[in-house]
Amino acid sequence: MTTAVYPGSFDPITNGHLDIIGRAASVFDTVVIGVLANPRKTPLLSVETRIAVIEAALRDAGAAMDRLVVTSFDGLTVDFCQARQASAIVRGLRAISDFETEMQLAHNNRVLAPAVDTVFFMTSVENGYVSSSLVKEIASFGGDVSSMVPAAALGPLREALASR
Repeated sequence: MTTAVYPGSFDPITNGHLDIIGRAASVFDTVVIGVLANPRKTPLLSVETRIAVIEAALRDAGAAMDRLVVTSFDGLTVDFCQARQASAIVRGLRAISDFETEMQLAHNNRVLAPAVDTVFFMTSVENGYVSSSLVKEIASFGGDVSSMVPAAALGPLREALASR
């Protein structure tokens, strides 16, 4: 049985993230969505909210929840992979600039944990321009991000921005 970890902040999860999760789930038996709970960063949404939003979005999308695990982690991704007995890290690529950064991370992770490989999925064309940072910026100015994020993310995103 193959397990992969898809790590990220998911602050908030986007339709691009959901696309990558769906495609990874068609390749691996289990995909662990690792929500980074980094106390040194200040995300817009709490880790608990991000997990709840991801789970709701996956259920709404009809995902096979018995093959997906959503949980938080802090520290090195490869340590999290080893703790979950994952043989792969899943990453999404939108552009050449993503590849350069992700390649460095993949090489470093391979040095730290030679048994854990990185697998890249190209983001679908319709989601190639979407990022969580862009979503937060547009939403903070009152822009419509409903085509960029799953419906489950809209309410928590608006609430978090309103309380700022």
